[in-house]
Amino acid sequence: MSKTEANTKVAAPENTFGQSGKFVRENQKSLLFIVGAIVALIAIYFIYLKLYLGPREVTAANQMYKAQDFWQQKNWDKAIKGDAGFPGFEKIITDYSNTKAANLAYFYLGTAYLNKGDYRKAIDNLTNYRGDDSMVAAEAYGSTGDAYVELKDYEKAVTYFSKAVDKAKNKFLSPLYLKKLGLTYEAQKNNKDAAEAYKRIKTEYPESNEAQNIDEYIARAEAKL
Repeated sequence: MSKTEANTKVAAPENTFGQSGKFVRENQKSLLFIVGAIVALIAIYFIYLKLYLGPREVTAANQMYKAQDFWQQKNWDKAIKGDAGFPGFEKIITDYSNTKAANLAYFYLGTAYLNKGDYRKAIDNLTNYRGDDSMVAAEAYGSTGDAYVELKDYEKAVTYFSKAVDKAKNKFLSPLYLKKLGLTYEAQKNNKDAAEAYKRIKTEYPESNEAQNIDEYIARAEAKL
């Protein structure tokens, strides 16, 4: 063995476990404070849900039913602004933000504005809707597409009709939005994609209302290729 080898010392492995224990001991008060703060935040969150947000959800739902009645009657102005002590969807959103009722009010308010021809406000409200219900979410996307068509912004309309088709995934809404998608492609003079959208109705949703005369739409788009 050479002198160099004999004199070489192998460094002892660090005792990381011991160092961790030392860190905990030295910072015990800080760690306890952090854990206590987290527990307190969790407790505050659940108190917020039970004592503040929960009652607000109930109140908002009770307040909104009249606006929903006006909406179903297509009385758009009263649905938006309210009447005789009952708030409209605008006030529900303002007074009960962060509730499920306020979130749903965005959908109602957006479609009300769409029917009134105020397409920008329709888009603003419809795109604020954040819901898990696939049917309502699909209709929100589809109505946003309708608003963009009215504004002749066909590129964005295509985006939202495509989202509506994917979100719906059912035989009622998907063929409806596929047809609107095809018509929007035709407005862009994109007849290839228009034909493809119409063909999807024929193959994927042959029993839908939209499929009944879809061959005419396919033929028209393909004739322009």
